[in-house]
Amino acid sequence: VPIIGAPQTEYMIHKFQTFDKIKESIFKSNNNYFAVSHFEKKTNPSDSNNTESENPFLAYLALTPDERGVFLSRIYVKKEARNQGIAKMLIDFALNLTREEIQKNEKFSNENRPCLWLTVNKKNMNSIDFYKKRGLVIENERKLDIGNGFYMDDYLMALYLDCKIK
Repeated sequence: VPIIGAPQTEYMIHKFQTFDKIKESIFKSNNNYFAVSHFEKKTNPSDSNNTESENPFLAYLALTPDERGVFLSRIYVKKEARNQGIAKMLIDFALNLTREEIQKNEKFSNENRPCLWLTVNKKNMNSIDFYKKRGLVIENERKLDIGNGFYMDDYLMALYLDCKIK
């Protein structure tokens, strides 16, 4: 909200982040979603079921193999779970999957270097700094009309990986 405002945030959540939109993205596209979860036991002794909390997820990311390598289309960590190494773990996971994708895809070579790439809002300095620390560099920018008078004004960031010639 501080970066793009409440109206655009609400619009984007309803357009891209609802359960149905994510489900559609999984089944109708090449997106692969991964979640980090935890389970909190209820501490009320009168609750004999002692079940898991209703929303156990701390974070998730979506990865899409493409002609460049792997696009990290979404990475979100709950506010209360930040600064615990979860985002770093997710980036490492994404890099490992990107390396696996490179190994099984013959189109990549040292001349056609594959990468893990993403887009990030130009004003999101915390995320930009985080990605730079992980080795990603800003290589371009893009302004994308997402409808309803809203735009995503982003940097494209990438981390290029070497290929092992088979």
